[in-house]
Amino acid sequence: MSGPMALEPGGAAGDTLSLRLAGDRPPALTARGHGADQNAVDRLAAELADGIGPAVHPYEVAALLESEGLTAEVIQERYGHPNLFSLASALYERVPRTFPEPARAADPWRPDHVRCGLRGALFALPGLAYLLAGRLWHAGRDLDVLVLAGLVSWAWGQALGHRAHLRMTTGRREAGRTLLKGAPLGALAATASGALVAGSGTAIGIAAAQSVYLAAAGVLLVLGGERLLLAALTPLIAGSAALPWWEPGTVLRVGLPLLSVLGAVAAAGWALRAAVAAAPVPDGARPSLLRSLPYGLFGLSAGVLVLLEGRQHPYAVIVLTVSMGPAEWLLYRYRGMSVAALRATATPAAFLLRSAGILGLCLLVYVLPLLPAALLTGAEPAPLLLLAATLWTALLLQAFGVAWAPAAICLAAAGGAAATTVLRPPPSAVALSLFCGTAALCLAACAVLLLGRPAPHA
Repeated sequence: MSGPMALEPGGAAGDTLSLRLAGDRPPALTARGHGADQNAVDRLAAELADGIGPAVHPYEVAALLESEGLTAEVIQERYGHPNLFSLASALYERVPRTFPEPARAADPWRPDHVRCGLRGALFALPGLAYLLAGRLWHAGRDLDVLVLAGLVSWAWGQALGHRAHLRMTTGRREAGRTLLKGAPLGALAATASGALVAGSGTAIGIAAAQSVYLAAAGVLLVLGGERLLLAALTPLIAGSAALPWWEPGTVLRVGLPLLSVLGAVAAAGWALRAAVAAAPVPDGARPSLLRSLPYGLFGLSAGVLVLLEGRQHPYAVIVLTVSMGPAEWLLYRYRGMSVAALRATATPAAFLLRSAGILGLCLLVYVLPLLPAALLTGAEPAPLLLLAATLWTALLLQAFGVAWAPAAICLAAAGGAAATTVLRPPPSAVALSLFCGTAALCLAACAVLLLGRPAPHA
């Protein structure tokens, strides 16, 4: 009993039995495969080649033969083999090993092209309100009111949107309740901030309308109501499109933007009602408010950087705003390509190299189309392209839950660019290029170091 036991039929005991029964059995069955019907076995191998090729042991072929319904009698009479395992071994030897690649898995980060394009348009379409109503108030005197109210709305909206998405992981009802409480507070805070520097009641009213619209639009974008928001903006779009051929008059210049604001509020209320009516989730843990603070700080710094660019080239800012749709699409593509790179590489170093290449490719795809847009709008390309690279890379890090690093870098860049612009030692375009370029480099380094590891993409 010092040697291994033969567990396959036809082992030592089987050979002894074959010798003893040699006189009683046909010669074809006295040894494995000798005298077998080779043509029949070849035909069977050809028929089952797809199933036999990937097998790594004859036992897998035996299981395949059993699933095909081959009985012991058929194996002996048709193929001339003493048992199932003998035939399986013969088939295993005849068919070359083939190991086909597994079916390519579906991309879990495949973007919704229509939704991303629609969101980009929705970010820019509200600017049409200033084409209609801008001549009815003193833009030069009261512009600071809208700027301050807009900055507060952006910062609040970023923080509230992040918190609502956190609550969405618990349930849609919980996210709806967060938005129901936070959106009105944000609109109130933005309006109050604008009122602090307002010189007239008209300016306060315009700041209030802007703040209310931004709060309602934020609710709809979080809850997936992009089409509702587009429908609410229809009066504004129609009135602005008719301006080259038709003078709408004071009533319509004021009424059409207000109608869009009211439509956005009504659509947000309808979406919130549906969300709050969802079934509650018991024991849903409330995330800390501090988790959303860096997103608010990023919204504030991004607003400052965009406004600094807009002071010199407002049409370039419109282009940048529209590009937020493609920017979101590229965030999905980065994640999808990173998952594909994770499957295609075998070492951490290879994945790091490929991840850096994907980051560079996405940045180029996003930034390069802005170059002709900057030239067409008369803007200097460097500030616009570096600002776009800064914002996209910061959004990429935030998409992976890295919040404080992009917030701190963008806040430092916004503070430095704003202070330099106020003091005016160099031209503002040079200051914005310098600070945005530094921020973009720092953010890209963070992205390579933090996202160039397999763990965030697994």
